[in-house]
Amino acid sequence: MRSATTLLREIDGVGRDAHRGGYSRHVFDPAERELREWFTERASALGLGLETDRNGNIWAWWGAPGPDAVITGSHLDSVPGGGALDGPLGVVSALAAVAALQADGVTPGRPFAVVVFAEEEGSRFGVACLGSRLLSGAIAPERAAALTDADGGTFADRAAAFGLDVAHLGVDREALGRIGVFVELHVEQGIGLVNAGAAIGVASSILAHGRWRVRVRGQGNHAGTTAIADRRDPMVVAAEAILSARTVAAASPTVRATFGRIEPVPGGTNVIPSQVTAWLDVRGSNDEDTRAAVADIGVAARDAAAREGCEIEIVEESYGGEVVFDPALRDRMSAVLGGAPVLPTGAGHDAGILASLVPTAMLFVRNPTGVSHAPEEGATDDDCEAGVAALVTVLRDLL
Repeated sequence: MRSATTLLREIDGVGRDAHRGGYSRHVFDPAERELREWFTERASALGLGLETDRNGNIWAWWGAPGPDAVITGSHLDSVPGGGALDGPLGVVSALAAVAALQADGVTPGRPFAVVVFAEEEGSRFGVACLGSRLLSGAIAPERAAALTDADGGTFADRAAAFGLDVAHLGVDREALGRIGVFVELHVEQGIGLVNAGAAIGVASSILAHGRWRVRVRGQGNHAGTTAIADRRDPMVVAAEAILSARTVAAASPTVRATFGRIEPVPGGTNVIPSQVTAWLDVRGSNDEDTRAAVADIGVAARDAAAREGCEIEIVEESYGGEVVFDPALRDRMSAVLGGAPVLPTGAGHDAGILASLVPTAMLFVRNPTGVSHAPEEGATDDDCEAGVAALVTVLRDLL
């Protein structure tokens, strides 16, 4: 029986990013495909039956698929230069939990499966939790199919090359109807458990959050011959927008705002760009705070564009309201785990997408530094195995 830490070491070399550090594993790229193959091999070795649904999500069933199923799992893709645990820890812990239950002679009293969701991070096509959004109907298949990656390929193109029938992308009522309860284990993306002095916790809620594309158009020109007074520089507007995000977020204890990606055109050192596109991530404790922050940032950005003589458009790419996980399931899990602490998170998850449709919960594993979405993300071996033990306990109770 392989432990979670042993399984993590098996995939340690897959998708390493020499430029950014950490890992870059994006849906349908070679690294993510290799991880899919690895997962199917490990699941098959446990006797699980495998299927890939119409949206690219993988299901590994212990016994026959059926209604009112207990589902656990997470994702295998990463942000660019991400850590080793965000996503994979939930997958390897699920496999290790199945192995432990089998070793103890457990026979599930309900249908049971481990799931791997596709494109959770949204790093290739810009929309987070794309696999679970398509499954649940939270995004229209036409919109998902038209999403493009950095090379200009559409999700439909890449999915078809992977082998999916893109004519059938979208809500999967059969798969969705099987889910009786979904439990996702994840490394904590913060220091709540460190502060609580606990290795394992249970999620209470997810902040409202979304992503917006800010595109500024100005006049491309020569960096040496164009007087400052004559410029229409979209980079200046983008810079003011970025600073406004920090100012707006700093004024509220509940809001986080981040510009994490920026693309100038044409991108030359000695060229005033003609266009700058930047992506804004805003999160707040509720919809009102989140929307208000975006509105304030938008006002500042538009004012900057007007001063600089530029055009600007701000487009919402994705949004999810505040998620409150199923209270009865949350309390049941906390109790069966001996009073595990309950805490909120500012990070989005597939569990958050499913929460409005099925009873959903999350387990967190302590992260000593709280760093996530970066190579320094981590957890001790002992805490990882404590996470598996907690998942085994929860699954025994649910099955």
